[in-house]
Amino acid sequence: MSSSTPLFDTIEADDPEYEQRTSATGHINAPSTQAPSNARPPPQLATNPGDAESGIAGILRQSAHPAVLFFLYFFRAVAITVYILSGLFISNYVLSSVIVVVLLAMDFWNCRNVAGRRLVGLRYWNQVDDDGESYWVFESRDPSRPANPIDSRMFWIAVYTFPLLWLALLIVSILKFNLSFVPIVVLALVFNVTNAIGFTYADRDAKQKWANNLASSGWSLGVGGLGGQILSGVVKNSVGRVFG
Repeated sequence: MSSSTPLFDTIEADDPEYEQRTSATGHINAPSTQAPSNARPPPQLATNPGDAESGIAGILRQSAHPAVLFFLYFFRAVAITVYILSGLFISNYVLSSVIVVVLLAMDFWNCRNVAGRRLVGLRYWNQVDDDGESYWVFESRDPSRPANPIDSRMFWIAVYTFPLLWLALLIVSILKFNLSFVPIVVLALVFNVTNAIGFTYADRDAKQKWANNLASSGWSLGVGGLGGQILSGVVKNSVGRVFG
């Protein structure tokens, strides 16, 4: 074995059929060795949205990052639940408001820094340069390592659904003249809409970079000369109209 070969690349999983054959060869009358009947197969990750099982358990089972996906929905669902039920179980308005705001802040940080990076490979932030001018910065994972379809779909559902729920709660608060709760709902909308816009532009930026890399690789694919220039122009223009 060459010293440059990693150790773990040379280790293969035990083959029960191979063990059974070797046992039968060495001892003719020996009982055959079988794999334990209670052995559980490793969990299978979804390869496309059609492989998704129904129910929360099936979604978490096929997720590549079930804990991250769980907390993404946990913080958002608990914040809305506490806001709706605060008048029934918590008589102190200040205490209920503080709890909801803390949950919203935790959800905003978790979605922007953890869930977006692990589930869909996207991250964004706002940066201020030396001249005092702010601008958006986007990061995305390598397109050769696509995200799990279950994680991607559930992430975008959470990003776009919960702002609509908070908007509905804002309308209800205004119609019922519960003006004391309006600032909380407005803050929730600011947090959720900011994440929705930020990740939407990060996703578009990632697609634009992928299109530019694909167009520039026309030379390496053997489409050089005039054909490569035409291919590059077509890809950049078509993607620019859709995602620009």
